[in-house]
Amino acid sequence: MNLVSKFLFLLAFLMLAACASGPRPGSAPTVNPEAQAVEAYRIGVDDVVRVAVWQNPDLNVTVPVRPDGRISVPLVGDVVAGGRTPEEVAAEIKTALEKFVRNPQVTVIIDQLRSHEYLARVRVTGAVRTPISVPYRQGMTVLDAVLAAGGTNEFAAADRTELYRKEGDSTRAFAVRLDRILQKGELDTNYPVQPGDVITVPERTF
Repeated sequence: MNLVSKFLFLLAFLMLAACASGPRPGSAPTVNPEAQAVEAYRIGVDDVVRVAVWQNPDLNVTVPVRPDGRISVPLVGDVVAGGRTPEEVAAEIKTALEKFVRNPQVTVIIDQLRSHEYLARVRVTGAVRTPISVPYRQGMTVLDAVLAAGGTNEFAAADRTELYRKEGDSTRAFAVRLDRILQKGELDTNYPVQPGDVITVPERTF
């Protein structure tokens, strides 16, 4: 085998090796949406929201959210706002206005944060030093809430912690690996919390 043949053979070998060790179709890591808690402020009772319809000033309105969680919008009537994001409310208003306005552009902005204290709290229960209900603040995480409760007690099964969040008429649970957060600094499940969330730390079974 001459020098050129040896070179071509070596080049082909290296290319085959690279292909064998490279990523295969479908092997890219995927994100499991079930394992994530998404931070998005949800409108509460007594919040004041501003509804703006572009180039239709007569339809603009600034109103408080009533105790039944609804607001009144010109042409549309009552719309459920409590427990929903501004984007969700804007989408419903836009759909309703399409009967009256061509291609309406709707924006919903929270003008004043005045949600009732009960709705704007985060609760920590179970095997913690002091089960508590703490006021929600922007940027609060699971770890912040648990530390406010004094941390876990000696009976806690910390890695079986659950974050419960109400979504519409149902409640969604997110697994929180609290022991890994506290002991190893692994923050993958240190989710941002939302008003009304409940964090439950179960006890170990003996």
